Amino acid sequence: DDRKPDTMERLLRRFRIRSQLARECVAEFLGLYIAVVFGSGAAAQVITSEGTHGSYLTIQLGSALGAIFGMLVAQGVSGAHLNPVYSMSLCVLGRHPWTKLPLYSLSQLIGAFLGAGTVYLQYYDAIQAFTGGQLLVAGPNATAGIFSSYPAEHLSFWGGLVDQVVAAALFLLCCMALEDKRNGPLPDGLQPIVVGVLILTMGVSMGSNCGFPLNPARDLGPRLFTFIAGWGPEVFKAGGGWWWVPLVAPFVGGLLGTLTYELLIEAHHPNTSNEEQSPRRQQEVVELEEMELEEVTTNDFEK
Repeated sequence: DDRKPDTMERLLRRFRIRSQLARECVAEFLGLYIAVVFGSGAAAQVITSEGTHGSYLTIQLGSALGAIFGMLVAQGVSGAHLNPVYSMSLCVLGRHPWTKLPLYSLSQLIGAFLGAGTVYLQYYDAIQAFTGGQLLVAGPNATAGIFSSYPAEHLSFWGGLVDQVVAAALFLLCCMALEDKRNGPLPDGLQPIVVGVLILTMGVSMGSNCGFPLNPARDLGPRLFTFIAGWGPEVFKAGGGWWWVPLVAPFVGGLLGTLTYELLIEAHHPNTSNEEQSPRRQQEVVELEEMELEEVTTNDFEK
C-alpha cells in the first residue's frame, strides 16, 4: 500500500505538461467544456421533456452554474477567460498578450465543440424520441437550439445585431468592473460566482430574442458539431444566415463595453502606485487632497 502513492506520483509527473501556455490552453478548453455540458444539458432536459423537467429559468440556472464551475476549474491556471471576447478585451487593455489570443480562442472552441458532443451522447435517446429521428433546426420539434443560438421568429436581422452588441457591451462592462482592483476588489474566490450571477441576470432579462450567446466560441463550436452530427447545413442557413451574428457582434459589443468602462470609470481613479486601493483608501486620498487645497488657499489669503 505504501508504494501506491509513489506509483501515482511518478505517473502524474510523467504526464505533467511542462509548457505554461499549454497548461493555460488545457484549462481554457476544460473550463468551457464544463460550462457547455451543464448549460446545453439543461436546455436538452427541458426541450426533450417538453417542459416537464424544467423551464426557461432552469436553462438559465444551468448556464450560470455551468459557467461558475467552469471558471473554478480554470481560474488558477489561465484566469478562466472562457470567452474569446473577454480575452480580446484584456489584450486591448494590454493585460493579456496578443500572441496567446488565437490559442486561447482555439482551445475554447474545441472545448465547446466537445461539450456539445457530450450532451448529444447523453441525450441521444431523448433527442431521437422527441424528434422521431429527424433532426431539425426550426419548428416545434427543433433541437438545434439546445446547442447554439437561433433568432426568435419576431427578430429582424438588425434587431438581432443590436441585441448582441448591447448585450455583449453590458456583459464586458460588468466584467471590467470585476477586473478593476481599484473599484472595490472582490474577496478571493468570489469572482466566478458573481460572473455566474451576471450570466443569470442577462438570461432572465435579455434571453428571449436569441438566447444571449455572448460567446463566439460557445456558439460556433456547438454549431459546427450539429452541422456534422446530422442537422446539416441548415444550422448556417437558418434565420437568413444568422450564424455570423453571434460570431461577430459580441466582439463589437465587447470592445464597446470595455472602452466605455475604461473611459467613464477606470480612467478617473486617483493616481496611485501599483498598490491596489480599497474604496476607503481612495476616500482618504480625496479627503487629504481637499485638506491640502484648503490649506494652500488659506495661506494665500493670509499673505
